[in-house]
Amino acid sequence: MGVSFDAPEKNRAFAEEQGFTFPLLTDGERELALAYGACDDAGARFPARLTFVVSPEGVIEQSIETSDPAGQAQAILDALD
Repeated sequence: MGVSFDAPEKNRAFAEEQGFTFPLLTDGERELALAYGACDDAGARFPARLTFVVSPEGVIEQSIETSDPAGQAQAILDALD
């Protein structure tokens, strides 16, 4: 899944435009971003681009700075094999 500070309508339009096959969630109050260290305060305009690899048990296995949003998913899948 992806998370953004944008409103649900904007996220929906962006996800459709990009052809995402996963949910894009809204974190307007910055609660998730604050908990995961993707921003320092609730007034942040933008979150840091981070990717989290989460185990089936819900444990964060890796936190990766996202430098290539388009290609990072495949690079992570290749590294996990």
